[in-house]
Amino acid sequence: MSGGEFLGRGLEWDRALQLIEAADEVCLACHVAPDGDALGSMLALAQALRDLGKRCFASFGQPFAVPASLRFLPGQDLLVEPGGMPAAPTLMITLDAAAVDRLGPLAENAARADELIVVDHHASNTGFGGVRLVDPDAAATSVLVDELIRRLGVRLTSDIALGLYAGLASDTGSFKYPCTTPEVHELAARLLDAGVRPDAVGHELWDRAPFGYLQVLAGALGRARLERDAAGGLGLVWTAITRADRDAQGVPYDQLEGVIDQLRRADEAEVAVVLKETDEGSWYVSTRSKGGVDVGRACVELGGGGHRLAAAFTTTAEPAETIDRLRAALRGPLNDAEISA
Repeated sequence: MSGGEFLGRGLEWDRALQLIEAADEVCLACHVAPDGDALGSMLALAQALRDLGKRCFASFGQPFAVPASLRFLPGQDLLVEPGGMPAAPTLMITLDAAAVDRLGPLAENAARADELIVVDHHASNTGFGGVRLVDPDAAATSVLVDELIRRLGVRLTSDIALGLYAGLASDTGSFKYPCTTPEVHELAARLLDAGVRPDAVGHELWDRAPFGYLQVLAGALGRARLERDAAGGLGLVWTAITRADRDAQGVPYDQLEGVIDQLRRADEAEVAVVLKETDEGSWYVSTRSKGGVDVGRACVELGGGGHRLAAAFTTTAEPAETIDRLRAALRGPLNDAEISA
């Protein structure tokens, strides 16, 4: 099976291939605070480009630290600090970034690039970049990167497959989100056939944490608020984690990713929200929907983006004010046309 059989039509594959094949040097960037799809996709593509003989730089904005749960990914020898990236790349490729400002300081490099290829699957993508491989119907950016690697004629090594699988498993919620299609499972099968061990990936992504994280999680769940009448009567559950909460247990910000997966289990709430204070003092607001509310639309209204069932935004406002604004933006149950869209 070829990925092109199920990817959206109209993507600029030919132009992207021409630019990559002609380039001696390629700069890659994913969004700040990278998750499994962003970093896994970028490292997989970086290794494929290296196998083609390209000089390759890969980076993401500050804080420049690979999350503990992703340190098992191969290809990290290709990572460079943002300041080590060419200031005006001949060719730059962004991965899993819905807007140029999601690149942090590397947005300046993207603005100066002679050619900019955007690889992304967010419905909220703003349309930046000169060559666009953007498909909101793709389950993950790693699906598009797999297709790009295939079209480049690079052999799918176990290390490349591991990055792609980490991205695919992350953005499908370990293959339990609605974006998990038969084609997604077919891709996963190819990646396993290339040497990926799903038990090892699952252990790294979801089944390990320092004891301090458990204490932070316990505090966050203990403070959780359930608002049964919010989100059009479908219910909202939310909590906040301050920088002081983390510091007290020695837990870095990047280890908070899984908190929302615990919170969203509440039967009484359609929407789950976790507000996380960053080291710089701003708040990153993660939202999840079980299918009846479009949290992506609400987050776009508040300056962020994402998908219908998973989205986020950043704010400097305090949690109580932020929840007031988010509560107002959540428009309640989707109608049948929106659910089928």
